This record gives sequence, structure tokens and C-alpha cells, in this order.
Amino acid sequence: MSRPVDKRVFADKVLNDWLSSVGLGIEYTRADGNTLYFVDENGDEVPVLDHVCGFGSLILGHNNREIVEHAKSVLDRQVPVYVQLSRQSHADDVAAELNAILRREIPDGDQHYSAIYANSGAEAVEICLKHAELERQARIAALADEVGTHIEQAREAFRAGNVTVADTPYVRVERNGGADEFESLVAEVERRNAELMAREPVHLALENAFHGKLVASIQLTQNPHWRTPFTALASSTRFVRADQPEAMKTAIEDVRESMLDVLVDDGVVTVAERDFPVIGAFFVEPVQGANGMRVLTEEAAREIRAVCDAVGCPLVVDEIHSGMGRTGAFFASKHMGLRGDYYTLSKSLGGGIAKNSVVLFRQDRFRPEFEVIHSSTYAKDGYSGAIAKKVLRMLEADNGKAYAVAAELGGKLKAVLESVRAEFPEVVDAVNGIGLMLALEFKDQTNASSELISEKARSGMLGYVIAGYILREHRIRVLPLGPSGNSVRFEPSIFLTDADIARTGAALRDACTILRDQAGHRLAR
Repeated sequence: MSRPVDKRVFADKVLNDWLSSVGLGIEYTRADGNTLYFVDENGDEVPVLDHVCGFGSLILGHNNREIVEHAKSVLDRQVPVYVQLSRQSHADDVAAELNAILRREIPDGDQHYSAIYANSGAEAVEICLKHAELERQARIAALADEVGTHIEQAREAFRAGNVTVADTPYVRVERNGGADEFESLVAEVERRNAELMAREPVHLALENAFHGKLVASIQLTQNPHWRTPFTALASSTRFVRADQPEAMKTAIEDVRESMLDVLVDDGVVTVAERDFPVIGAFFVEPVQGANGMRVLTEEAAREIRAVCDAVGCPLVVDEIHSGMGRTGAFFASKHMGLRGDYYTLSKSLGGGIAKNSVVLFRQDRFRPEFEVIHSSTYAKDGYSGAIAKKVLRMLEADNGKAYAVAAELGGKLKAVLESVRAEFPEVVDAVNGIGLMLALEFKDQTNASSELISEKARSGMLGYVIAGYILREHRIRVLPLGPSGNSVRFEPSIFLTDADIARTGAALRDACTILRDQAGHRLAR
């Protein structure tokens, strides 16, 4: 007797059930350029226009033929993939090309950047956190050494009998005029300083930031649904508003701490405050993907740079989502003149067929020992390195034609989205973004007259239901983004066509008509 088939699902059961409930539960069987394909119930292959493109990872499209052929040649040549602790010239080749691009787009004198490789964007962010802490600890050690030297100088002066101890608001000691008074003051200063040095850093990030979902990077991602369960696992983050410079200054003052120093001045021992490096780093996305594709302004960029310069912490420019040409420039930070100390890249660096990421550190801040104390088995492998070199050559070819194409197509697509907003002002709130990194933001529908629409809006699922409808009726794949799900993302490849853009406009007008007419029944499957 045959055993019954075990139909339990061991991966993604909850996720797949949910996707099916909102009309997105489709398994795609083939992908090419800007098109996905699935097989319907009749066995026919159905094309779908893809505006998600790997969450922005496919600037050169699905299965780009040139990249695929290059990958095959790499494998056919039996290029070593995993040879840790050996010389790997491809790593330096990619870093050199990125340095050249960075100096072209964001001039920074004669600065050069050292590269550390990783497997994913979130891991790249974690690398930044680790290196920033290494920097911070070096600053703390230098400050502690200086304070220690000053204490010894004061001790020697006290032993020589030519100094007195002044009253201080920072430390309370029993006044007896003797050695015990001085040593108790020093002991209290050292105790408080030791407590301060043992404290974890505080990082800064913008409100509605998204920097990953690993143990440390999730603390930089504001969405409480993702972050709150894990707040006890890593250092804390202060989220500040990009459009409120004074709020940034207030945030810094709120976390400010001082180390105590013992000084001798004109025969008097005094205690003084020294600024202590509490802030680890300031993390900034030039275009906030999870916040509806909102673009950082030039004014905010200047203020953020000024904040980092004032406190001495590194500015981490997170280009994982916005970099690699998607906005019409290789680095989105070029558009607002944002100059970082660290840069993160990933997504399209893998050409759609490899996993790769890199962090670029200004060499005057880079700690050389980091190359040894940080490592990753699969980072900097030969295969992904060869793909990254190919991707960079393709993007830079013909004087950066790919960037011009992204800007041109993005302009056309944005014009269509703006026309939809103008036609449906009661439904569409805004169009945000730049280049091929755009979003259409719907107005709040929680008080809609349609019970289905209002219920889905209250549960945060309306964007997914609309995406399911557009997929079912128009064979176009879009997805919402942001904590509220009110925005729909558009991140196609540079192989988007004018016909694709026209189709997209028609599909959005259909969806907006449903919301305007409160025809919730049309959204139901």
C-alpha cells in the first residue's frame, strides 16, 4: 500500500497563503528584460510587465543577455570563486572603477576610498556600523589617554605640594585639603568616565528610514513592526526629520555626553568637561525608498553634512537602493551634492544574477586593521567580482549612456504618473522620486464609503489588493512600499518602452477610477 503524499509546506507557507489572498500568489517561470512570464491554467505562457524589478536590483533587466553570456564565460574559464586569503585582483579592479566614478560625480579633493565587500545590502550596513564603532573606540581611547596624562600631571603637581583643589560642580568630594581629597576626586572622575566609555553608541538616521533587517541594521529601520521586537539586541538609533534642521541639532544635544578631565591651571586643580563621542554614525538614503521615494533636498544634505562635521561622526550614504544609475546618475547623492564618508552599494551591482555589495570608506578615516578583523566567507568571491566588473563597464559605456536613458525614461514615466494625479486629484496625493525610482502616493482611504476599500486601508492591505488587481487585469506587476502601503513603486529597468509606459498609465487610471467611484467590488477576486 503506497504512503499518502505529504502536502505540508516547509517554506513560505504563511507568505504564500497571504500572497494568494491579495492576488499576488503567482509563480513566475521565466524572465527577460523588463518582462516576467508565468504559465496559466491552460498551459499558455503569459507575459507581465515588471515595475518591481527585484526591488530596484535590475537596472539592466532580468537575465540581461550580455551579462549572462559573460557569466557563462567566467564559469567556462573555471575562474576561482572561493579562494579566501589570497590575492584577488578583481576586488581592486572594481574598487578602482568605483573610486573613479565617485570622484567624477562627487568631487572630494584627492580623497580615495577603500573597499570592503559583502553579500547583501543589509550586511554592508552592518559593516558600516562595525567600522564606525571601531572609529569611535579609537577616538575614545585617544581621549582617555589624554585625560589619563592630565590626571598624572595633576597628581605630580599635587605631590609637589604646589596646587590646591578647586570646587567643581561635576564631582562631589569630602573637603579635607589632603591627598585623600585629591585621590577621591580622581577616583570619582575615573569611575564616571569608565561608566561612560562602557555605554553603547547612539546612531542617527532619518525618519522613515530603511537600512536593512539584520540584527544591527534593523535598529536603523524605523518601521516599528520590523524593529520593535529586536530593540534589545543592538545599539539605539535616534530618528530625525530631514526637513527640520533644528530638530537635528536638538537630537544631538539630547544624546550629548561629556567625559571629565582633570586639569592644572595656575596652581589650581579643576575638573572640566570634554565632548565624548556618543554618536556612532549618521545613516542617510539620498532617496528614501520605503518612505515613498522621497528625495533628499540640497538644504537637508548640507545640514546633515554640517552635523557630522560638528560631532566628528562618519556620514554613511546608503546607495544600496538608489545607486548604480537608477536615478540618472551613478550615485543618487550627486543630485543634492551629498558628500559621504562611507558609501554602500548593492542590488544592481550583481547584474541580476549574483549577490554582491560593497562599502567604500574614505581612506583618511579607514582603519586598516578592519580588513583583518572583519571577514565573510562568500564576500569578494571571483564570480560576483567578475559580474560587478562587467556591470560597471556596461553602465559606463558610451559616456554613461545608461544614466541618460534612466533619466529620460524616468522623466517620461513620471510625466504619465503626474497626468494620472492631475486627472484623479481626489485619489492621488503625490508623485515622488527621480529617474527610474518613482512612486504614486494614494490618498488615505480609511474612511472610504466602500466597506471593502476602507477595511483594506485600515489593515494596511489596500496597496497590495490594488497591486493584485493591476496584475490580474492588466498583467503589470507593481507593489506598494512604505509603512502605510499607500504608495506604489515603479523601478523598471532601462529597457522600459514607451508602450510599457502607456500601458502603465492606462492601468493606473483604471485603478484610480475604482477608488474614485468607490467600486470596491471590482477589487474582489
